[in-house]
Amino acid sequence: MRVLVVNAGSTSLKLAVVDDDGAAQVIESLADVPDAVGAVGHRVVHGGLRFRKPVLVDDDVERELESLVELAPLHNAPALEAIRSARLALPDAPHVAVFDTAFHATLPEEAYTYPLPLRLRDEVGIRRFGFHGLSVEWAASQVDVRRLVVCHLGGGSSVTAVLGGRSIDTSMGFTPLDGVPMATRAGAVDPGILLHLLRIGAGKGDLDRLLEHESGLLGVSGTSGDVRALETSDDPRATLALVVFARGVAKWVAGAATVLGGLDALVFTGGIGENSPGVRAGVCERLEVLGVALDADTNAMAEPDCDVHAAGSRVRIAVVRTREELVIARAVRGLVL
Repeated sequence: MRVLVVNAGSTSLKLAVVDDDGAAQVIESLADVPDAVGAVGHRVVHGGLRFRKPVLVDDDVERELESLVELAPLHNAPALEAIRSARLALPDAPHVAVFDTAFHATLPEEAYTYPLPLRLRDEVGIRRFGFHGLSVEWAASQVDVRRLVVCHLGGGSSVTAVLGGRSIDTSMGFTPLDGVPMATRAGAVDPGILLHLLRIGAGKGDLDRLLEHESGLLGVSGTSGDVRALETSDDPRATLALVVFARGVAKWVAGAATVLGGLDALVFTGGIGENSPGVRAGVCERLEVLGVALDADTNAMAEPDCDVHAAGSRVRIAVVRTREELVIARAVRGLVL
């Protein structure tokens, strides 16, 4: 079965037709979908408590997805719009929603529970969900070790501890705002900062804009959230932004290794993880205490998919191209065939 994969991001819409043998053909619009497509798979970032595995989309599911938009507005809103457009364009094909949060359904209670009153978890649903699950699932399938940490580094960034193929901890939380610093998102910050800003007159819109669009690499550098631009800049604020980013990722990797009871392999994936030797080096040099040793020459020339660890490294270091579209297509076939 050929599957159309619809990946609606906060700023882009990616469409690809995935064949049975795994080949993916990028297309420009729904008008270009070939007749032989038998099903459509949609990436949805946040599934909340309701969606813990892929689901066939009907009108009822669409309404439930609408209720989740507020949990990840930058991601779920365009995904829902894409689902509606694709269902109109391809009404006879089954449509399947595949969720980034689903891979993290295996988080143990101590990982998904925040140190807040339990009534907020049990009555309101405040808990850690985790994201980038499709990317992490692909990376885990490519690097078959027991104790794995996956660094998905891109516009949004996260670190996930994978034990025996199952997610047991992850840096993103109730929303995709938590965890390591990102391109324009702050990651984890002292919540007292937000309370202070509210006390001195900031509004909800101000905080949304601050945390989603004005922080992270952009916030620290003052110029850009793009690692490529920062790496070629001679502005000391750009250097500081990259150091803050690498340090934040490394701290989460070290914490994930503690949760795993050790570290067998470290994966870099996502746009930054795959393409920035400097970021990989900045993270790995802070993890030497864990036996992580990067081969500088191999890292400098690396193209996914490859290993970049030094001969004496106790930890395998891999650069893996994320293939979320293949994970989605596989999930669709598993549900409709």
